[in-house]
Amino acid sequence: MARRVGYTFKNQYKEINFVYDKFHDIYEAVAAAEGIDLTRYLAMEAQVAMTSKGSQAVKDYRQKEFARFGFSDIHFIRDESAQDES
Repeated sequence: MARRVGYTFKNQYKEINFVYDKFHDIYEAVAAAEGIDLTRYLAMEAQVAMTSKGSQAVKDYRQKEFARFGFSDIHFIRDESAQDES
């Protein structure tokens, strides 16, 4: 089932489709949508994960790096029609 992801890239709001078959997480999906190569980022993220004792360091690194790339407000978009049918 495809989901929608909303994000702001360089002060412009955008939405894309997202499926876990193609991307590991929504951060990889938005970077791919904007044509950003994450090779160096993923290597550094792996190093942060290996050296830190908790997941908070990885989360902080991810948020700071994606802000540096120009992203903000990356989130899943809730499908209101699915909520109404339940």
